[in-house]
Amino acid sequence: MRIVNLVAAIAIMVGLSFEVLMGNHLSYSSWYLWLQLIVCIVYIVDFIWVLAVRHKVEKSTIWYNFLLLLISIPYLNIFAWTHFNPERWLSMAVAALPVVRSFVAMCMVLQWVLDGKVVRIFGQYVLTVLGFTYLAALMFYDYEIGVNPNLNGFGNAMWWACMNVTTVGAAVFPVTAVGKVLAALLPAIGMMFFPIFTIYVTNIYNVKHSDNPPQNNK
Repeated sequence: MRIVNLVAAIAIMVGLSFEVLMGNHLSYSSWYLWLQLIVCIVYIVDFIWVLAVRHKVEKSTIWYNFLLLLISIPYLNIFAWTHFNPERWLSMAVAALPVVRSFVAMCMVLQWVLDGKVVRIFGQYVLTVLGFTYLAALMFYDYEIGVNPNLNGFGNAMWWACMNVTTVGAAVFPVTAVGKVLAALLPAIGMMFFPIFTIYVTNIYNVKHSDNPPQNNK
């Protein structure tokens, strides 16, 4: 099931990338709606499978999986079926929910593959930051292209996101409300990331030196 979740995660991320880069920035294509529906069904089946396989599930795990279920619902398809046309910012936020669920699926695969609790946590955190940076670049491009004269393409949007997550800043300034929110969130994520990176490197250094203590030469 982890492999199926990983394939679904990659599919929805690639699909959203094509939709944002090649779409009209006004409505979502029918092929993307079908893709999101299939991916969301996979995640819902995964939720049911987890509850069915685990005989004893802790309350914290139940709430965690219930939260994953909420972000696995194909809201865009429900909007299309009910002929509800929300604002673009709401539809984009809803479209990002299955992508967030995809990051969780990828983190679970990393936890399955990597050895060592510290390495797993660090790998999951790095994947989360990189994923959020990429998603922020997509959202920034989707909203700012055509209205921001300093944004010339997705390359500029990706560069803007990377510079902001590293707290360096970029010469491309957002002009939309969504872009300004992303400009505030990215440095906050970056400021949380780099201290953890420092702690991780320090921990590796301390472990190696504790395993190989210096010998005094007499």
